[in-house]
Amino acid sequence: MNQRTKTMAENRAKIISAARKAFAEKGYTSASMDELTAEVGLTRGALYHNFGDKRGLLAAVVEQIDTEMALRAKEIGSQAENVWEGLLAEGEAYIRMALDPEVQRIVLLDGPAVLGDPSQWPSQSNCLEATRQTVRELVAQGVMKQVDTEAAARLLNGSALNAALWIAASSTPQEVTPKAIEAFRLLASGLKRLSPDFF
Repeated sequence: MNQRTKTMAENRAKIISAARKAFAEKGYTSASMDELTAEVGLTRGALYHNFGDKRGLLAAVVEQIDTEMALRAKEIGSQAENVWEGLLAEGEAYIRMALDPEVQRIVLLDGPAVLGDPSQWPSQSNCLEATRQTVRELVAQGVMKQVDTEAAARLLNGSALNAALWIAASSTPQEVTPKAIEAFRLLASGLKRLSPDFF
């Protein structure tokens, strides 16, 4: 990596970091791009060069946080005793992250308002692909019913995402969260094949 490329990458990281702080504290609408760039010793030109505009900067911040959320959820899921429980734990972890003020404001409130349908975001596409792989594995193992992989993955992801959006928009997020998690687990359990013990 040459010096110019390295400097550009550093500037991009600085702007994203400052924007993340500003968007979390003030919200997208109130965050000032002049203050933000001045804080990291850069010009508005650097911001426009890297992100196009304020909306492009929000998209970069949302992608960073959403990717971190997916990795955190995956890490939690990997600690479960089996793949099925891991799938449920990942979904539950993602839903619980809606209680994080930064996640709530940037990803779940400002993100959809400015960037549109979250299911179309690149970071969500990555989550969907990971869920597809897990569903394929569970169907192959006979843990999950013979279900269309795409349909099951989209509905599982969609229910976790919509639960998180509900929590973020709620005036009583702490009360809503356990209800959302219980409903998510019940919905998901409908995809599980009953073991022979149940017949």
